[in-house]
Amino acid sequence: MKTQNSNSLADSVRSGFAAFIIPVELILAYLFYFFVLGAEENFDASHHPINYLGTVHEGGPAIVPVLISLLMMTLTFAIERLLTISKAKGKGSVRGFVQKIRTLLATGNIKQAIDECDKQKGSVANVVKAGLSKYSALQNDTTLDAEQKVLLIQKDIEETTQLEMPMLEKNLVIIATIASIATLMGLLGTVLGMINAFAAMAQAGAPDAVKLASGISEALINTALGIGTSAIAIVFYNYFTSAIDALTYGIDETSYSIVQNFTAKTKA
Repeated sequence: MKTQNSNSLADSVRSGFAAFIIPVELILAYLFYFFVLGAEENFDASHHPINYLGTVHEGGPAIVPVLISLLMMTLTFAIERLLTISKAKGKGSVRGFVQKIRTLLATGNIKQAIDECDKQKGSVANVVKAGLSKYSALQNDTTLDAEQKVLLIQKDIEETTQLEMPMLEKNLVIIATIASIATLMGLLGTVLGMINAFAAMAQAGAPDAVKLASGISEALINTALGIGTSAIAIVFYNYFTSAIDALTYGIDETSYSIVQNFTAKTKA
């Protein structure tokens, strides 16, 4: 399972969009950290933060820019997946489309069912249309027996599904990976911040209150960014997997109806 996930992540990173967006957003995150969060107006004369932006800057350059880039990647890939899945659904409700196809199959209106696929568009409609087209082509074929015809219909449906469905899951593994590593990066920042805080307390004489506060601030900011980013990524990942499952169920339900209807017609 780990090997499969690693291969999926590698494939996603090798894709043009992911390979471009990941380094770009990492660079943008560092620019944001130094030139926006680190702007002079966010600090007083003693370089103490006077607003929220300055406070976030206190999280340190080692972890905060990385966490910001992970948040940016999560939002970017989420938008990209939203657009892809929305396109895969087609123009209308998938549930309504499936019910309409089942009704047309029951009444023997194969041509009208294919026309509905052209109107609906999207991945679900493409898979259903492949099955219906093969159904229509084999109806009057006398060279094959019923079992061979059913196998050919199933083969067309499966091949089209294999072409359509991987596009829905593409880059989704990146969101899943961010959901895991964002928390770990936040915890790493927490550890580094606490090291700085205890180092300030361990100084001979009176502890440096500024360094102590800075270390605690760094720890808390990194924790908040890491957990927040991970939570957002988990929500998006679960939403997308549920949406893909719904599309898959729609395809399976309609495919089963096509095969069952054809089998019933050949036996009649």
